[in-house]
Amino acid sequence: MKTSGNSLPPGERLIRCLTGHPVDQIPFGVGLGWYPWGEATERWRQESGIADLDPAKFFGYDLSFAIPEIESGFFPQFEHLVIEETDDYIITRDGSGITKRNRRDHGSMPEFLEYPIKCRADWDRLKAERLQPDTPGRIRQDWEAFRARLAETGEAVQVGEFPWGVFGTVRDLIGVEEMLVTFYDDPEWMADMMQHLTTLWISLWERVADEVQIDHIHIWEDMAGKQGSLISPAMVEEFMMPCYDRIAEFARSHGVRVVSVDTDGDCYQLVPVMIGHGVNMMFPFEVQAGCDILEYRRQYPTIGIMHGLDKRALALTRTHVDREVARAREMVKLGRYIPGFDHLIPPDASWDNFQYAANQIKEVCYQS
Repeated sequence: MKTSGNSLPPGERLIRCLTGHPVDQIPFGVGLGWYPWGEATERWRQESGIADLDPAKFFGYDLSFAIPEIESGFFPQFEHLVIEETDDYIITRDGSGITKRNRRDHGSMPEFLEYPIKCRADWDRLKAERLQPDTPGRIRQDWEAFRARLAETGEAVQVGEFPWGVFGTVRDLIGVEEMLVTFYDDPEWMADMMQHLTTLWISLWERVADEVQIDHIHIWEDMAGKQGSLISPAMVEEFMMPCYDRIAEFARSHGVRVVSVDTDGDCYQLVPVMIGHGVNMMFPFEVQAGCDILEYRRQYPTIGIMHGLDKRALALTRTHVDREVARAREMVKLGRYIPGFDHLIPPDASWDNFQYAANQIKEVCYQS
C-alpha cells in the first residue's frame, strides 16, 4: 500500500515496507543484491567508462540500516597473519582465527583451511579469554555522533550483521563437518556454544538500547544448500530456537519491529520454523537453489522478503532481465517486499544489463 508524497524517513520506510504498512515508495537499492562481486567491479568500470564507478551513487540507492560499531565475536581478536602468497592465491589467518585461502581476484568464495576451535577445551579457554560481553572496548561507537547521524539521515538502527548467527558463527568456530558431528556426539557442547553467543549478543544489544532505539535485529546463518537445511527442522527447533526465543523476547521488550535471517540455499524447511519463533523477514531467496519468492509470498503472506531476483539473468538477455523485473513488480504489488538480486552480482553480468535492470526496478519502486 502506498501513501501520498515522499514524506517518510528512509529507515521508517524500510521498516513499514517490510511489516506491511503504507509507504510513500518502495525502498530501492537496499542490500547485498545491488552490489558487484569480485571482478564485476572492474568490468563495470571498463564498460561504463567511469573509473571510480560506485553503483550506489550512480543509481541513487536509498539508505539501508545504520549499524553501530560493536565487536560481536572474539575480542580481543586474533592477530591477522599472512601465511603464504602465490601469484594466484593468498593464505591468511583472520581476526576470528580462521585460516583461509583466497583468490587474489576475489572471484570465488574463500577456502577454509583451519578453524580456531578443535575441541571443547579450546572452546572453554576462548570463551573465557575472548567471548566475554563486559570486555572493555567491545562497543566502540561514539553515541553522540551516532545520534546526530540518525537525526540527519533518518536511518533505522540495526544490530547483528555478517558473520554473526546462532548456526553460522558456531560453524565458523569449529568447521561445518565438526559441527554436524557435534550435534550428535556432544549436544551439550553445541547448546553451550549457541547459548553463550546469544548471551553475548543480547548483552551488547542491551547496551545499544540504552543509547538508541533498535529497529532491526539481523541474524546471519547461511545454513542451507540446494538440497535444503544442513540440519533437520527438528534439530533447528531443539538447538537453535531456544536462542531465537530469547532474541524474540528481547525484540518484544525493546520495541524492535524487524527480526531477519539471512541464509543462502533452499530455505523451505527453515521459513516456517523461524517465523514461529519471532522472525518476520528473510533473504536472499537464492533462485538457483530453487527459491521462488512468489510461492513463498503465497504460503507466508506476513513475512517480509528482500531480494529473490535471479542474478543469472544479468548474464543473459534483456528478455531474461525483463522477467525478473516483472517478478519484482508482482512482488511489490503483493506487499512486504524490497526488490534485489539473490546475492552479490557476479562478473559475468554486463554493465549494460545491470544498468537496464536497475533503472527498470527503480521505476517499479518509485511508481508502485
